[in-house]
Amino acid sequence: MGPGAGRTRLGEAAAAFSSNWRNPNLRRAQLSFLGAWTAEWAFTVALGVVAYDHGGALALGLVGLLRMLPSALLAPLLSPFADRGRRERVLVVVSTLRGIATAVAALMVALAGPVIVVYALAVLSTIAATLFRPAHSALLPTLCRTGHELASANVVRGLLDSVATLVGPLLAAVLLAVADVSVVFAVAAAASFWAALLLARVRYTAPPRPAAPPRPDLMKEAVEGVRAVIQSRDLLLILGLAAAQSLTRGALTVFSVVVAIELLGTGDPGVGALMAAVGVGAVLGSLGASFLVGTGRLGAWFAVGVGLWGLPIALIGVFPQQAAALGVLAFVGVGNALIDVAGFTLIARLAPDAVLARVFGVLESLVAVSIGVGAILASAVIAWFGVEVALVSIGLLCPLLALASWWRLRRMDGAVGALDDEVTLLRRVPMFRPLPLPTIEQLARGLEPLSVPAGETVVSQGDIGDRYYVIEAGEAEVRGDGRIVAELGPGDGFGEIALLRRTRRTATVLARSALRLQALGADRFVSVVLGYLPSAEAAAAGVDDQLGRFAPREPSDGPQA
Repeated sequence: MGPGAGRTRLGEAAAAFSSNWRNPNLRRAQLSFLGAWTAEWAFTVALGVVAYDHGGALALGLVGLLRMLPSALLAPLLSPFADRGRRERVLVVVSTLRGIATAVAALMVALAGPVIVVYALAVLSTIAATLFRPAHSALLPTLCRTGHELASANVVRGLLDSVATLVGPLLAAVLLAVADVSVVFAVAAAASFWAALLLARVRYTAPPRPAAPPRPDLMKEAVEGVRAVIQSRDLLLILGLAAAQSLTRGALTVFSVVVAIELLGTGDPGVGALMAAVGVGAVLGSLGASFLVGTGRLGAWFAVGVGLWGLPIALIGVFPQQAAALGVLAFVGVGNALIDVAGFTLIARLAPDAVLARVFGVLESLVAVSIGVGAILASAVIAWFGVEVALVSIGLLCPLLALASWWRLRRMDGAVGALDDEVTLLRRVPMFRPLPLPTIEQLARGLEPLSVPAGETVVSQGDIGDRYYVIEAGEAEVRGDGRIVAELGPGDGFGEIALLRRTRRTATVLARSALRLQALGADRFVSVVLGYLPSAEAAAAGVDDQLGRFAPREPSDGPQA
């Protein structure tokens, strides 16, 4: 890569962060994620210390499993709420519930209350946390306009996730050194409440979504999300690899405590130090991931991220020294950053927006189950074979699966790149520019390629309109009442007047040269354009302007059809 390419990549990386900061809604949504996940990591460290002090490594694994199972069952059932209305309102409720549960847990620990109550509150907080990421992940595409902007948003969120992965455990380690677990819980509660306040200030025009049915059937709606995953081999692959990574993550919650206390002898603060090493790597990885926004290789980098989640853990089993453990765990953080950017972007691009939160709910369910299974599996393998064997055997799972999935993920990159080209073409049409990314991708997926030889007629004046056309390549001329009223080229569209005004074609369009067109069926075009207020207003203004110009004996320079 030459100096010019390097400067271009650096500019794209800088734009990824600046675009999020300039957009107040994205800024608030992203900062809310920082607060929520700082709370989650600090809470996880504090809960791990409570469980280990109460019952050792076995209790630590059991608490991890019991904490995740209810979340796994409820995440798909609760995620339909985020597909019905405004997703930021769901996030406000979730963050508030997490804050309340964590604050009560702090009070229980401070008053030396029953530890079983702390565990119950941990389950409640985790259920709420399980719904946070699906709703937040489904909200981000609505606040974006292009795939590049969505990838940028996921880069920023990945960085903030990495910062939270560093700050949360590090904050917990400092507080555990100078105070006690109740203070860690209290700080985590405050971070959750801050996230709720930020989300309450998000303002945007929401795309149309189905209203809540009079008698909601949550099970049926949840099944629709599962069906969307099952029907897509690409989504199945991504979610399967995410489950493997989450199993390793669950094992790491046990390894971090057992390795610090039993293998390295660094005590309770050492638990936070090991997880903080993951956070350091995640921050560095997120900064590096900002250079990947425009590469078109998200599938490949997703595979690398999955591999990096396991290989460093296996190496700790081979080199069980403190310096080595801290160093290699930083690479787990790098892998986490790559997964955040690539995985969440790919899912948002592949899944339909109407069920997007439910697809992310399925993901969270798999993640919750896998984390719980990983925690209990790590505890069991440690008990049967020892810490080193557990580290190596569980650590090799992700690298092997990533290697087996490499070529499929690379083909996925090609499909997403083709979709980006179609979205870019549609963005050149003024009425489509206000559409949020999920909506314009819905249009792009319905495009039908059409070739027209030079000299042939595409549409004729007086015909019934059934499609809208966008020129991908070539030139055309528009004739009304026998005279040329407009000349069209790549990026120009025609055919909207007949569809939006329910009238016959107002002009004839002839191919001046060979044309490559992309066509949209009338139903899809009308429902999308008129279903979103900004695009409906832009379309109406454009049609009025064209009809005003398309008067007898008046010059015209706009597309008419």
